Amino acid sequence: MEQNILDCVIIGSGPSGFTAAIYAARADLKPELYTGLEPGGQLTTTTEVENFPGYPTGITGPEMMMDLQKQAERFDTKIHYEMITRAEFSKEVGGIHKVYAGNKEILARTVIISTGATAKYLGLDDEKKYAGGGVSACATCDGFFYKGKDVVVVGAGDTAAEEATYLSKLCNKVTMLVRKDVFRASKTMIHRVENTPNIEVKFNHELIGIEGENNLVERAIVINNQTQQVSTVSVDGIFIAIGHKPNTDVFAGQINLDENGYILTEKGTAKTNLPGVFAAGDVQDHIYRQAITAAGSGCMAAMDAEKYLGELE
Repeated sequence: MEQNILDCVIIGSGPSGFTAAIYAARADLKPELYTGLEPGGQLTTTTEVENFPGYPTGITGPEMMMDLQKQAERFDTKIHYEMITRAEFSKEVGGIHKVYAGNKEILARTVIISTGATAKYLGLDDEKKYAGGGVSACATCDGFFYKGKDVVVVGAGDTAAEEATYLSKLCNKVTMLVRKDVFRASKTMIHRVENTPNIEVKFNHELIGIEGENNLVERAIVINNQTQQVSTVSVDGIFIAIGHKPNTDVFAGQINLDENGYILTEKGTAKTNLPGVFAAGDVQDHIYRQAITAAGSGCMAAMDAEKYLGELE
């Protein structure tokens, strides 16, 4: 029995994956989408999404992903609740790419990678306990809910400095916890933090626990790692800003990645260094990392795939 060769396989199921599926399906590419371990991606771990156009009263992350999935399925996208564990990409124009879900081999003329990036956490049990109740890894997503309140930002790099500066415009006070006695951020970002009166920086301090009633954050438990003195900070929100890890391990060694593991795409396109392999969403975007930009790049990837297939004929 000859194995079926698909026109388009999409790996990953956040806003970029589902948008790519909607566009690819409407272009009659009959896409098949593999959701991975977290169907719907990072947005399924957020509660309210209020900055995605078209939802004037807001929507929860899980509901929005269900809407996107239904829209993709309406145009006959086939959804597989499986994880792609291995890939063998062709280097030839018109070559057939092979991806594997366990032992299942899938052949495709084009592959769209939209596996996203995973926010790094400290690894405290409390982070899981208070997720959605005051612990966040995205200030632009969740900062609005802390208007006029006190928050903590954990981290020492550009991400932490950016999140703290962004939150300082909304919040009453921002306390930054920096593990060492110096920032890792760029000079520009450090100046911004230093020149913002409602940001207090605590060097040599680490978050070791979180307290609060009904799984809502009320206090951050902090240790001075020089004196070992433990103290508490009264806060409503805790933002973990220690970076993201792009989900690209499966493709390493075949696709060009930057020094942090993000897929490199050709400027203004979703094209990777391999013909017929495209990347969309947070897996190739370490700057914006928003649902709306991910969705936009999913559209680009599907249109690039359609054009590539058209040129093969």
